[in-house]
Amino acid sequence: MALEDYKGVFIYAQQVDNKVDNIAYELIGKGKELAGVLGTDVTAVLVGCGVKDLADDLAEYGADRVIVVDDPELKEYRTEPYTHAVASVIKEFKPEIMLVGATAIGRDLGPRVSARVATGLTADCTFLEIGDFRGKANQLLMTRPAFGGNTIATIACPDNRPQMATVRPGVMQKLEREPGRKAEVVEYTDIEFIPDNKYVEILDIVKEVSNAADIMDAKILVSGGRGMGSPENFKMLEELADALGGMVSCSRAVVDAGWMPKAMQVGQTGKTVRPNLYIACGISGAIQHLAGMEESDVIIAINKDETAPIFDVADYGIVGDAKKIVPKLTEAIKNAK
Repeated sequence: MALEDYKGVFIYAQQVDNKVDNIAYELIGKGKELAGVLGTDVTAVLVGCGVKDLADDLAEYGADRVIVVDDPELKEYRTEPYTHAVASVIKEFKPEIMLVGATAIGRDLGPRVSARVATGLTADCTFLEIGDFRGKANQLLMTRPAFGGNTIATIACPDNRPQMATVRPGVMQKLEREPGRKAEVVEYTDIEFIPDNKYVEILDIVKEVSNAADIMDAKILVSGGRGMGSPENFKMLEELADALGGMVSCSRAVVDAGWMPKAMQVGQTGKTVRPNLYIACGISGAIQHLAGMEESDVIIAINKDETAPIFDVADYGIVGDAKKIVPKLTEAIKNAK
């Protein structure tokens, strides 16, 4: 099959319990941008059981077409039947680009599908664009941190199709919803699911229950790094966050030290955030951390080292000891109310 026979930008529309995950809308948003450059359209691949009604949601967020694979074997996510479904769609419809969310499900599904259709996959991408690669035009250039976040690599897949990438949640922006917008819906039923020893049996499903808010949803984040000195000093960050109506987050070094839980970590190995305001306190700004927060609307950095990389992305910088500056900032904010 010639490479030019592959057309269109496809995204895997992840759903759990018949609810579309936000990452699907983010991928559609980026897919529309890529498709605009290529002069093509965006197709969402929706896999599950009883999920056809979700196609309208995907259409309202920008999908031009929705391919629905609906079967009782797909009621809960299991690696083999979902891999078979998505790989079958790729073989039948031949997309030029296939994007998958770098979620727990996507990180399992993406590599399996790429192996099944004999193409490459670039994982945990933070930037995607269409460009030239070694004299070949209109290639998907996939950028991700590499070597533990110490450098940035741009990867292309010029000789195989589809070009596949997984994208971290929160990195791309979804489009504004257009109520009433419709898409072409294709029910793809020409797939036979034959359970074998690769079909795991689900004995029980235990849902995690947590009252903690997600830092990815926060509009204001006060983030602490190793420069805060001790876990006790994060109390002052909590007070500043409370005064601003925000949440506390942290860097990888803080999690590694056991000061805060992994769920609060910002960065390539943590979560990607895009708040209206991000205050970095005692964070030097390693590449892997910047990859998780550099798209924040406004960034304020507080650090003793005036050469810290965090100041390269900050809109406002304060050179000084965060442990002395943060309490004064909190007091000033409270007095201003």
